[in-house]
Amino acid sequence: MTTAIHFHEVGWRTTFQDLGRAGTERFGVPRGGAADQGAARVANIFVGNPDTAPLIESLGGAVAFHASTDVLVSMTGSVGSISIDGVVVEQGQPLAIPAEAVVRVEAGANAARTYIAFNGTLATERFLGSAAPDARMGFTQAITAGSDADLATNITLIEQPYLGRALFRMPVPELVATSRDGVIRIVDCAYTDEIDGIRELLAGSVYTVTDRSDHVGIRLDGPVLHLAHDREIVSHGVPIGAIEIPHSDELIVLGRYRTLTAGYPIVGFVTRQSQDLIGQARPGQELRFAWTDRAAARQAALRFEAELTQLAAAALGAFSYLGLEVDADRIRSAGLTQ
Repeated sequence: MTTAIHFHEVGWRTTFQDLGRAGTERFGVPRGGAADQGAARVANIFVGNPDTAPLIESLGGAVAFHASTDVLVSMTGSVGSISIDGVVVEQGQPLAIPAEAVVRVEAGANAARTYIAFNGTLATERFLGSAAPDARMGFTQAITAGSDADLATNITLIEQPYLGRALFRMPVPELVATSRDGVIRIVDCAYTDEIDGIRELLAGSVYTVTDRSDHVGIRLDGPVLHLAHDREIVSHGVPIGAIEIPHSDELIVLGRYRTLTAGYPIVGFVTRQSQDLIGQARPGQELRFAWTDRAAARQAALRFEAELTQLAAAALGAFSYLGLEVDADRIRSAGLTQ
């Protein structure tokens, strides 16, 4: 069945989004995708979707919408408050939203981006197989106040006699919580020690996110060191999470929409798990770096994948108990495939 979603209010920048496009970087097109992949994946798991399903990403402000039928919705990331027809409801779980009820999600103060997932498939355009926007390619995916979106969903009547609007309650994995300690874990690279003292400087300093940050990279004000020589650096491939030192006195942590090559010195890489924290960084926020090794970084990523797998199994069990039909195969099994 097709349900119409009408957006009354949107945040500063609200778009369709997913986990990004796979296999395109060899053609020079960045992967893109949700800045906080963990929060996006949990939002989809909570409503019985695969974690690659399209959803809504909003940067700052509030999003308000209603649906033409009952819908199952979840919100993660930056969530300050959620109300249904003006009544504030509990956070951190899927919500059964009756037809025509207006849902308003107010962004929180501790993170930058809010994710909203609906059970089913949002009808949206794709570019190279993904709903992720890429403004440089003219694919904006913008949602504006007054916009409508179609949703194909099998869940059209939701009754939860015990918890009210909440369908079920489960703990959100720790790394998806909006309370952040501001510590970004990083690993070294082949060029780290080309700048004398950079390890100690990064580990012992506080950096502030500036308003010059964007989807390409987070720019940080704070103490930096530069190469002792001024020789030109040959352009090289740049992965997500690379920490660059440009000619100016700042750091740049590259995000999912970075260019694929660069010529600035790279002194380290943000770990897989801390990339989501970088994706939620907001102007004025203070960040600290802590060095770790690759083995520890990989173990942290594996633990998080295991948490998501357990969460998906628990969600499927709750759906089954409530008599709601979702395809178990739609929620992917564990594995570092992103």
